[in-house]
Amino acid sequence: MKRLLWLAPVLLTACVPRAVAFDPARIPDPAALGPNNAATEWWYVSGYLPDTQQAFHWAQFKVNYKGIPYFAAHLAITDLNTGKLTFLEEGRQDAKFSFPPLSVRQGDWTLTQSANTPAAPFDLKAGPLQLTLTPEKGPVVHPPGYSGTPETGQLYYQSVTRLNVSGTIDGQPARGLAWLDHQWGDQQPGRNALWDWFGVHLSDGSDLMLYRVKTLDGTVVQLAGSEVGVDGVARAVGNVTMTPQRQWTSPSGRTYTLDWKVKSDRGDLTLKAVHDDQELLSKTTSIAYWEGPITGSGTWGSAPVTVLGMGEFVGGVLTKAEGGQFSAK
Repeated sequence: MKRLLWLAPVLLTACVPRAVAFDPARIPDPAALGPNNAATEWWYVSGYLPDTQQAFHWAQFKVNYKGIPYFAAHLAITDLNTGKLTFLEEGRQDAKFSFPPLSVRQGDWTLTQSANTPAAPFDLKAGPLQLTLTPEKGPVVHPPGYSGTPETGQLYYQSVTRLNVSGTIDGQPARGLAWLDHQWGDQQPGRNALWDWFGVHLSDGSDLMLYRVKTLDGTVVQLAGSEVGVDGVARAVGNVTMTPQRQWTSPSGRTYTLDWKVKSDRGDLTLKAVHDDQELLSKTTSIAYWEGPITGSGTWGSAPVTVLGMGEFVGGVLTKAEGGQFSAK
């Protein structure tokens, strides 16, 4: 970041040690979901809940800019009966993080795990999200252990790929499956990297992560696939291709690819957006991205499967007119 407009309001915040450099040889412990001294770190929980016609996304960000901390959180919920998308942000600089067990808080929004065991439930309490998330599989590190390249910056990458959802969203009962991500490293999303990402659940009981990392001019520099089998083990998926199909232009004028063809050694899938109008313009992070529910079908492991989950496609940095706080790289 060349210019940080948030710097003035956080100058009174106590400085912290400068971030530890990313080391690709230091693969993290899958169960260590707690905070790190990294330049960029986040926790995401998202889910497509077709039984209750809902989709949701919550994200907590922690930045260490040359020893100055900055925090941001936001959430989005979609009522798929009406198509209404609600987006809320939290910018108060009073965040706290601890582990074990995991506890993440900014303002009144919290993600906490009840005990330091892989099967212990998480509680996500964030405005309209009042959810309990019970792991059906333990945490994993996605091969090769991180996303990105030295050119774009790199992020260690852990997930709990299958969580059972109960509770309420905006006061309405919610049930289905969710996905939790935890990443940290030296990448600056939207400023030195863009990506197309899927975290989806297959009807055979496996879970699939797809990650297409790009430079700002759209050049693909990493394409990774990770399958978490019924046994809970994360394995790299070989010879993955992600071919863009249908595109959609948002009201902001950005274009996102919403439908994809995926081919790999494990099988072929067609993935499609359930609801087009899912662009989020986050003023607290100054990033524009599409985050929404995905459905699909195809073959996997030589058997037919259906697919449900979430997709995320980064559209770049907000302009000053859009409320962006940070300049582009």
